[in-house]
Amino acid sequence: MRCKDQLNRILHFPKQPKTIVSLVPSITQLLVGLGLEDNIVGVTKFCVSPEHLRKEKRIIGGTKAVKADDIASLHPDIIIANKEENTKKIVAQLSEIAPVWVSDVADFQTHMDLIEKLSTLFQIQERGISLIQAHETARNFFQEFMKNKPWKRVYYLIWKDPYMIAGKGTYIDAMLQRNHFENCAKSLRYPEVDMEELSKADLLLLSSEPFPFTEERANEVEQQCGVKTVLVDGTAFSWYGADNEAVYQYFRTLH
Repeated sequence: MRCKDQLNRILHFPKQPKTIVSLVPSITQLLVGLGLEDNIVGVTKFCVSPEHLRKEKRIIGGTKAVKADDIASLHPDIIIANKEENTKKIVAQLSEIAPVWVSDVADFQTHMDLIEKLSTLFQIQERGISLIQAHETARNFFQEFMKNKPWKRVYYLIWKDPYMIAGKGTYIDAMLQRNHFENCAKSLRYPEVDMEELSKADLLLLSSEPFPFTEERANEVEQQCGVKTVLVDGTAFSWYGADNEAVYQYFRTLH
């Protein structure tokens, strides 16, 4: 059989894929939400949701540094990667072991496309449709909740030394818009910024990942640029997993 991933790469499988190595924490969560936990044989050290998974599955390294020999020993039918989180070198290297299906999620539509494609690939279309409908319902309720909420100009900080922000065209940017946060970033992807630039926002959101900002660091940034800071859960803004109810409940607390 053959299929296309989200980069429109055609992958060939000698048989229906069953066993999975996931290189993406949010997709690991999604696979569990689709009922595929038993199919997963390997995950990264960053795959922390659900919590018990790392105790039961082989840890195959991180998202940028994988243990190819460990992955090969698992004999997976498919390896699932991501355009941003995993490098081209990793995809090429692991393609010698098994087909590497690469995801590319930047907004709600590509998130739903991810669910549809994976549920079709693993022949669990009914589960996929059910999860898509749940996401759509939760999004619609939240949009109604946000309808009369004012917009605020924000920067979303993901790193320090140097300070880096989430730019345009990212999944984080799409989630900011859903929360009526206008992203002040002018560039794509993840540009660096200085304090002068940060001072132009109404609000600074400091993410819990990939750099774990603390209250102390938030106070430091606030004093330096004179803009209110808020520590936020990075998984809510950057993970496109399955736990959408918890995500939207969290977003409500921000408003």
